Amino acid sequence: MDIVRPEFVPDPSLSTAEMEALQRDIAEAAVFADEFAFDPDAVSLDGPAGQQTLGERPASVADDTATEGADQPLVAGVDQAFVGDRAISAIVVLRGREVIERVYAVEPTEIPYVPGLLSFREGGAILAAFSALEHVPDIVFVDGSGRIHYREAGLATHIGVTLDVPAIGVAKNLLCGRPRESLDRKLPEGARVAIEADAEVETATDGPIIGYAVQSRQYDSSSQYINPLVVSPGHRVSAATAADLVVATAAGYKLPEPTRLADAYADSVKGDL
Repeated sequence: MDIVRPEFVPDPSLSTAEMEALQRDIAEAAVFADEFAFDPDAVSLDGPAGQQTLGERPASVADDTATEGADQPLVAGVDQAFVGDRAISAIVVLRGREVIERVYAVEPTEIPYVPGLLSFREGGAILAAFSALEHVPDIVFVDGSGRIHYREAGLATHIGVTLDVPAIGVAKNLLCGRPRESLDRKLPEGARVAIEADAEVETATDGPIIGYAVQSRQYDSSSQYINPLVVSPGHRVSAATAADLVVATAAGYKLPEPTRLADAYADSVKGDL
């Protein structure tokens, strides 16, 4: 995939003030509404009989031989792992349950982790992995925040806008924003709680929905519970559709399959390195 907005490529040599200013520009360029050509109802893990199960295709295989289910959108998952001062970015592309392509890239991390500036630490490796990708995904799931961010420009938004690809942020923790209901309780599987912008979101007025806490999986036990995922639009997708697509790609695990498989692939590459 090619970079569409080179002016937004993350530059870790920028000062903190310059990074934050760039994020404000990215947020202004981002589209937090559905703007894509595929049918969101076609995004699922269902597929034709006999289709390969997730994860069976070897990492080196990347072809277009699968014709069945070709009308299903291509969904990519992105996740990172680390070896010393190097970031491994792994991308897994799915059509239904079929793994179409897997790629990874390894790049140095030139700055430490700073809350709100994650894309300047990991973005280089992610864009390098996308440059090696042969297929153009219809939607990208990124392990990180999208609009739920201090300047509405989390990792998913930064990557989505730079590549001009529909993107969703799937985070494990709430960076900012105000849930409409308490998340400090056991939510039933399938539940969603709207996250509103609050005073910490400096680029938004107080009140709009910037994402959802999504309960993708829950224990049956009364003594244990799983925390919800924090889902937000990255680019060219609405908050509600982002939540819908995460639920549609859940398969009995907390993480949706695109990022779950990317996480596993990144760990596998890390083990090899």
